[in-house]
Amino acid sequence: MLNETTAVQKAQTLAEALPYIKRFFDKTIVIKYGGNAMTDEYLKQCFAQDVVLLKLVGMNPVVVHGGGPQINDMLDKLGKKGVFIQGMRVTDEETMDIVEMVLGGHVNKEIVNLINRNGGKAVGLTGQDGNFIHAEKLLIADKDQPGQMIDIGSVGDITAIDPSIINFLDSGDFIPVIAPIGVGPQGETYNINADVVAGKLAEILGAEKLILLTNTPGVLDKAGTLLTGLTPKQIDDLVADGTLSGGMLPKISSALDAARSGVKSVHIIDGRVEHALLLEVLTDEGVGTLIKAK
Repeated sequence: MLNETTAVQKAQTLAEALPYIKRFFDKTIVIKYGGNAMTDEYLKQCFAQDVVLLKLVGMNPVVVHGGGPQINDMLDKLGKKGVFIQGMRVTDEETMDIVEMVLGGHVNKEIVNLINRNGGKAVGLTGQDGNFIHAEKLLIADKDQPGQMIDIGSVGDITAIDPSIINFLDSGDFIPVIAPIGVGPQGETYNINADVVAGKLAEILGAEKLILLTNTPGVLDKAGTLLTGLTPKQIDDLVADGTLSGGMLPKISSALDAARSGVKSVHIIDGRVEHALLLEVLTDEGVGTLIKAK
C-alpha cells in the first residue's frame, strides 16, 4: 500500500509527464538501441516497456538496433576475431553472412518478441525489406596516408532511404524495429553502422527526437565529467584532442548531422540507467548529452 509521501511523488511524476506527452503526441522518435540495454535482462525489459508506453500515449517510436557483442560472440564461436578501423567493423564476405544472420535474424526477432510480450505491436525489418535502405560501399580515409582510402569490405554508406514502409507501419500502430543492413545497386548487402542508420532515418522521417543509447553517461571530457550540451565547435575540439575516438566517432557524427538536418533534439543517453528512455522523453531530468546544431 502506498504511503502518503510515495503517493505524492508518483502523482508528481505523472503530472510532470503530461506536457511532454502533449508536446510529442503524434511525433516520431527514432531510438538507437544498443549497449548494455541490449544484453542485461532487466534493462531489456525496461526498454521494451518504455517503447510500448511511448506508443500507447500517442508517440511514434522507431527502433534501430545494433548487435556488436552478439556478432562478436558468433565470430568467436567460429574462430574469427572482429577487427575495427576508426570505430567501423571490417566486414569480409564470411563476416557479412554472420552479420545478416545475427542482426537480421536472432537479434531483430528477439527485440520484436520482447516488445510484443510487453503489449506492443512490433515488426522487424532490415533495409532489404521493401528495399528501403539503399547503400554503396563505404571507403574510409587512411589517417596515416593522407589521400589514401581504406576498403573495409561489405560496409555500406547510405545513399537513400525510402520511408514509405515505415510510414505504412506507423499508420497501423506498429512499432518498426530495424536491423542496420542496406542493399546495393546489384542487390548486394552491406553492414551499416547502426548509429548512422538511426541518424539518417531521423532526418528522412523528420523526427522530433533522435535518442542514441550508449554505455556511458553521455559524452565525457578527459576528466570523465559529463558534458550535458555540445556545439559543433566543441565536438571538433574533442575529436582533435582525442577525447572522442573509436565507436563514439560515428555516434557523434550521426548525431551532429541529424541536428544540422532539422531533427529538433538529439540526445546521447546512458542505456545502463533503468527506464532511461522514459526519463529522457517524459521528465525534466535528462540523462545524457544534448547535441546542438550550432
